[in-house]
Amino acid sequence: MKKASDMAKLVEGAVVVGDGEVLCKSLERDSRKIKEGALFAAIVGANFDGHDFLDEVRKKGAVAVISEKDFTPPKGMTLIRVPNLTEALNVIAPFFHDYPARKMRVIGITGTNGKTTTSYLIRHILQKNGYKVGLIGTIQIMIEDEVIKTSNTTPDVVELQNILDRMEKSGITHVVMEVSSHALSENRVSGIEFDTAVFTNLTQDHLDFHKTMENYKRAKAKLFELVSESGEKEKKCAVSNIDDKAGEFMLNAASCKRLTYGIHNSADIMAINENITHKGTNFTLKGDFGEKPLKLNLTGEFNVYNALGAISAGIAEGVAIDKIITALESFDSVPGRFQRVGGNDIAVIVDYAHTPDGVENALKTARKIAKNRVIAIFGCGGDRDRTKRPIMGRIAATLADIVIATSDNPRTEDPQRILDEVMAGVNEIGECKDKESILDRKQAIFRGVELANDGDVIMILGKGHENYQILNTGRIHFDDAEVAREALEEYGK
Repeated sequence: MKKASDMAKLVEGAVVVGDGEVLCKSLERDSRKIKEGALFAAIVGANFDGHDFLDEVRKKGAVAVISEKDFTPPKGMTLIRVPNLTEALNVIAPFFHDYPARKMRVIGITGTNGKTTTSYLIRHILQKNGYKVGLIGTIQIMIEDEVIKTSNTTPDVVELQNILDRMEKSGITHVVMEVSSHALSENRVSGIEFDTAVFTNLTQDHLDFHKTMENYKRAKAKLFELVSESGEKEKKCAVSNIDDKAGEFMLNAASCKRLTYGIHNSADIMAINENITHKGTNFTLKGDFGEKPLKLNLTGEFNVYNALGAISAGIAEGVAIDKIITALESFDSVPGRFQRVGGNDIAVIVDYAHTPDGVENALKTARKIAKNRVIAIFGCGGDRDRTKRPIMGRIAATLADIVIATSDNPRTEDPQRILDEVMAGVNEIGECKDKESILDRKQAIFRGVELANDGDVIMILGKGHENYQILNTGRIHFDDAEVAREALEEYGK
């Protein structure tokens, strides 16, 4: 519990209207979660205004409201008026919960691709070695095995600090979290003391938000500045993929212990003698511990990189290399990450790849394991970086034998216009003779299965674990894996 006056003291220019001694038992920005004794953050969003719910939250028991606006609060409520609500919450939310991230080890993973798989691999390594682990990421939030749904890769500061508080009170020892460039730019991770930072890679994405690749890179590097800050804990480490062009840039932003990993460039942790098959990947792990064989149940070189990042994080957190290897060899898969969902003599794989680099990696891996043709089914999201659409079209047309461009999450954009922009890239590649444009995603998946012959690999890209589609009319249920299995059954494949 925190006094309204104590929270106001943290913010320059804050004013308390009403009883400054009132004790707040919780901090919420969602009116639906308000309970007796709550402090309500009245945020003005794109589609709502928190001030419209003041009477509702007061009836539910809220005792205070924090806002930028100057108004008379409902009877019985205290107002904490601040110059900038976002900046105020960045300071107040961690303080409210007594800085829970200082009491747990926190491993942050940033990069364009591979964050989710790397986070699950790290979680698995730590759990297999007796630690209690919390996970915060794209697919879900987990407190040990308890699953909490999430809408953002990195939640906003209020939700994030509430989650960290729950984790700390549940006895969690290690938190593994994906840290998006948006979250770093918007300071959603304010108040979190990181112990290990992992950089996976940097390729084109989110330019609608960052505008330039340089801005995008600098946003990612902020995690390495944060992990270098002095705090309550010791043994900080910056882990970076040195094969990536931005790998050295990330390390230069750090002033703590550094650990590099890679396949092609000399690194502290390396993978050599790779053997990639449709069932998995074997390679030799090389470091100051010598050379050790590792059998991974994940396929593709991109997953070798994910494993190397996880191994490096495990080492940074003090786990013995032999125990790391034993844990990794028992790891199965991540939902929607190169996930085989069915097929007898053909293979149907669902993957989250939604960037040019991600599509290229997925299709190159499919090419290595396919006995016959590769069929690519994909689209691009609306209200996002338009420049990557023809790029992804060209990549798919170059690497796949059959391309079926379709709708992804069009959001508020015209889905046909998105498809036309994707197909502009596809049509630039003359060698790709087999190409179709099917707006309806279900029809596109059915068409891909219909065309498949023995030995073919069908790659359904872009949505992975997502079980919905976002249209201009709202969100509908849509699961690539479900639809693919339905198509396989109908066509007897």
